[in-house]
Amino acid sequence: MKVLTNHYSNKRSRQQDDRKIQREKSAGDRRRRIHRQSFKIGRAHVFTRYTSRADSGLLNDLPKDLFNELEIIRGDLRDSDAVARAVKGCDLVYHLGALIAIPYSYQHPKEVADVNVMGTMNMLLACRDQGVEKMIHTSTSEVYGTAVYVPIDEKHPLQGQSPYSASKIGCDHLAESFYRSFDLPVITVRPFNTFGPRQSARAVIPTIITQALSGNSLTLGNLKTSRDFTYVSDTVEGFLKASLSTDGVGMVLNLGTGTEITIGALVEMVGKLLGKALEVQLADQRMRPGKSEVHRLISDNRLAGRTIGWQPAISLEAGLDLTIQWIRENLNQFVVGKYEV
Repeated sequence: MKVLTNHYSNKRSRQQDDRKIQREKSAGDRRRRIHRQSFKIGRAHVFTRYTSRADSGLLNDLPKDLFNELEIIRGDLRDSDAVARAVKGCDLVYHLGALIAIPYSYQHPKEVADVNVMGTMNMLLACRDQGVEKMIHTSTSEVYGTAVYVPIDEKHPLQGQSPYSASKIGCDHLAESFYRSFDLPVITVRPFNTFGPRQSARAVIPTIITQALSGNSLTLGNLKTSRDFTYVSDTVEGFLKASLSTDGVGMVLNLGTGTEITIGALVEMVGKLLGKALEVQLADQRMRPGKSEVHRLISDNRLAGRTIGWQPAISLEAGLDLTIQWIRENLNQFVVGKYEV
């Protein structure tokens, strides 16, 4: 099998080794872990955004023997010809490539819409035209906006409360349309707030941990919002189960734990794990616009359990402990306290 994963930043036995899996590149550990696990499915193939430094990002953290087996293709999701060349010959495609930072989407809404929507369109067209066996499309819990009811199942209304979430709603509907119009075998997985080692300080958990490891005073935004934090290995397991399952084509599947915690309580949990009392100062710069704030997210993950047999295995506390350990050992990779968009 040839597998493609893209970053923007199992019908056969031994014959699977020659099948292509494409994955698109992004910066998070979720992508690095999917790359690593994909070697168990087939021959891994990566489409990553071109830079003059030929930077491979967190792929560099892979063991050298696995990294050397990767076929890395550099380009841009907005280039339909480049995407088509990357997908050529692939059997399975993990589509993770996107611009994902919500604050960045306030500053550059057109770029975010262009990359996410047209990048997804190009990937869908390439998968359709080249007859891939399955495409795994990545959504986000942000498409739900503030919960209208809880827990949030896949029938919950979609609300574009930021340019980023609106772009992803468009992507998800495009994926659905290609399944309904062209019988493209696509599954949409919808992760809820994935966290873990190697995540950038753009996200709240590494923002809290890096500051807590460096002192007792933290600068944060809204402490009252609640989120359903899912450890990276659980999210990756959901991607893999979706790709290997005979069920779920044409469906949307939530990947969340079904539990929630406020940011304020999260700070207290991190402080407890570090054995220190933490103080928080609020910064207007870190606040979302009022009507754009997503106040509550908590998943109903039962459909993923019934359809692909997925269940989260790592508790929030256990995941935080693993994340703290990694950040402590790699704190020099962060600019502590800087607001990252």
